[in-house]
Amino acid sequence: MRIKTLGRSGLRVSEIALGTMTFGTAWGWGADAATCAALYAQFRNVGGTFIDSANFYTNGESEQITGKLIAPHRSEIVLGTKFASSMADGNANASGLGRKNMIQAVEASLKRLGTEYIDLYWLHIWDFLTPVEEVMRGLDDLVRSGKVLYVGVSDTPAWIISEAQILAALRGWSPFVGLQINYSLIERTVERELIPMARARELGVVAWSPLAQGVLTGKYNHERSNDGKGTTNRDARPGLRGRNERGLAIAKAVEDLAVEIGHSPAQVALSWVRAKGAIPLLGAAKAEQLKDNLGTLNLELTTDQISMLDAVSAIVFGFPHDFYPSVLSALYGTYGQTLDVIQLEANGATQPLLSALRQLSN
Repeated sequence: MRIKTLGRSGLRVSEIALGTMTFGTAWGWGADAATCAALYAQFRNVGGTFIDSANFYTNGESEQITGKLIAPHRSEIVLGTKFASSMADGNANASGLGRKNMIQAVEASLKRLGTEYIDLYWLHIWDFLTPVEEVMRGLDDLVRSGKVLYVGVSDTPAWIISEAQILAALRGWSPFVGLQINYSLIERTVERELIPMARARELGVVAWSPLAQGVLTGKYNHERSNDGKGTTNRDARPGLRGRNERGLAIAKAVEDLAVEIGHSPAQVALSWVRAKGAIPLLGAAKAEQLKDNLGTLNLELTTDQISMLDAVSAIVFGFPHDFYPSVLSALYGTYGQTLDVIQLEANGATQPLLSALRQLSN
């Protein structure tokens, strides 16, 4: 396991994060304390240091289990947890991003985790009620108090994050250092705005559901219906993201490549996420599942393999991204052939424009 800095910060994290949404059984599924200990030890044994939780995971049980597991070597662990979701039905100030809930949430998480500080405190989801100034000033106060060391943002529109980052810079407040988003071969719409914004604002990207709720493991491609005719049962879990013709076709391409190179489909899908510069967030309820996922550390996809996966999972970017290639000559003139595409990518240019410029320069 290699170590990398998260975004524009000095926070050093492992290249894979362990998610703890499965820690605890309060929701009627998940892993008991003994299994959680085994999963955590397995992650630690390969050099993992980055742990992700949230205050509402398994009604707080996740944080309690996580806190006990990391206690013997707290200084080695980068502990992240989140706030925003409701922790008390009927209490309007027990959810959201307002200062009152922010303070209540961090104090409750510290108590459940049994620690004096949180390394990375994530805003879990934007509430569209709290002013951005209140959110960023409140988070900065937590950092100045020492209860939180860094702050991150999850599941929030790119324009809001960009506004928050600029505001923090102007006011001298603590900026976000990480962005946590749903990102996988099946869910690539984040490449329209969120990924370019993160690149331009120097945010480290953490990808949740990098296996698209298990679709990219290929297991749903092999499910059989009850009629015994060998047809794929695609309605067993309605609402499963990626459980459709497109998702299953992508999963089939992943599986074919996996067979060709002697790795599991999960390892291939996770390696694609890593190749895109994101940190996969792994959640598991069984040791063998986590062991297989961690096998991605032994796989580095080639440029051709990445290009193939990009092609089979391509998305429509829409306006204005798909508009740029048609106006290259008006936009750049003849010097477009000599533009530094890497610099444009670092500044947030999205895939349609970059692809067109690469073709022009060739």
